[in-house]
Amino acid sequence: MGKKRYTPEQIIGKLREAEVALAQGETAAQVCRPLGIAEQTFYRWRREYGGLKVEQAKRLKALEQENARLRRAVSDLTLAK
Repeated sequence: MGKKRYTPEQIIGKLREAEVALAQGETAAQVCRPLGIAEQTFYRWRREYGGLKVEQAKRLKALEQENARLRRAVSDLTLAK
């Protein structure tokens, strides 16, 4: 079974649904099953995206990509030297 990639908007939407269900007394396993994600994925998403708004999540991902690009550039320059 292949991995699914969710956009930050989708992740935040699923986390909001999960929070509503958790507030109604469901367990994490009961919440994750209809969302189609594993409990570990839920906890990882909650740690990374918990409390963020959609635009904040987009900005976070953009900064992570920029940081990775800059790290590669520095390592390439270091190796070339």
